[in-house]
Amino acid sequence: MISDNRVKKNCLLFLRNKRVNDFTPVEAVIQQCASHGYYFDSVVYAAYDSSFEITTALNSALKNYENTVIICPKVMENTIKKYIVNGHGGEFSELGVFKYDNLNTFILFSDTANRLQVSDICTILNKKYNERYERAYIKTVGAPNMLLNSAIAEIKKCCPKSYVNVSEKYGDCSIEIVYDCNTSKSALDNGIRAALVILNDYVYTLDNSSLNERLVQLLKLRRLKISVAESFTGGGIGKRLVDIPGVSEVYFEGLNTYSNEAKIARLGIDENVLAEYGAVSGEVAMQMAEGLIKTGNCDVSIATTGIAGPKSDNTKKPVGLLYIAVSTADGTNVFEYNLKGSRESITQTAINLAMFEAYKRIK
Repeated sequence: MISDNRVKKNCLLFLRNKRVNDFTPVEAVIQQCASHGYYFDSVVYAAYDSSFEITTALNSALKNYENTVIICPKVMENTIKKYIVNGHGGEFSELGVFKYDNLNTFILFSDTANRLQVSDICTILNKKYNERYERAYIKTVGAPNMLLNSAIAEIKKCCPKSYVNVSEKYGDCSIEIVYDCNTSKSALDNGIRAALVILNDYVYTLDNSSLNERLVQLLKLRRLKISVAESFTGGGIGKRLVDIPGVSEVYFEGLNTYSNEAKIARLGIDENVLAEYGAVSGEVAMQMAEGLIKTGNCDVSIATTGIAGPKSDNTKKPVGLLYIAVSTADGTNVFEYNLKGSRESITQTAINLAMFEAYKRIK
């Protein structure tokens, strides 16, 4: 039998090319395991061209952890299997699962498709520990960290045995609540309800839908057509929309009007407004969005204009200044943001904010 000091302890071992700093395989496995209620006590990296590093890492994992997930190139599979089997006896299954005296070792590949999936690993562990986890979600855009932390604290207060996984990218934040089958529905509902009171202005869904999926679903539900005019997001909003199958039902057109001339010719922007306020202004964003609505071809429009960087334009306006306009037949709302970060971060955050403001307008 295994010693008590490694019961339910999990290790992730990544055998990698030390010259390539790509940790995507590790991040994906950690996130997927967390979604099933399993977390790694240790994440170990070893260079796959060093037999000493590999054997040291393997020996440590098998000695100190009950469950080990190994990520390696496909070409190393047989060598790893042979080393483990020679040390312990037994054999690997066809999927790449090794069991010995209540120990589990799983092999995943970093460079090719896997027969064994992370969901398979979690299913095996669920059976081993007689556990079953479910998930609930709260997804937000632009929520301040202080409010997110308060909401998470409320969830933990109501469901103290739950796990709360938080992932954020470009202002789009997913709160994933992982709870076991013994958690009462009323406790979970109370936790989610308390979190929603805090985060209400920033929430776009309570399932695992993405922001662009949710916006397209809502447009279909409301039977609305949308058009987009982008001045600095580079067609990114339109791209996110057309990533969703069936978007042709609700998406009329997307214009990438970077120059002042394009804004005037395609959207009917007043030259005097451009001269007085500049292209990066709430006034121009408003006219861009209203120019799309005036065509009569859409019910909702989004317009963006801003300064993504790395340098400002020839005005004194700062990098990260952003204006979003959302227009319908009932009027236009303009939103001003001052974003920080790289050009990529500013642009991608602006795309998320623009979709979220449109979502809120038609909800």
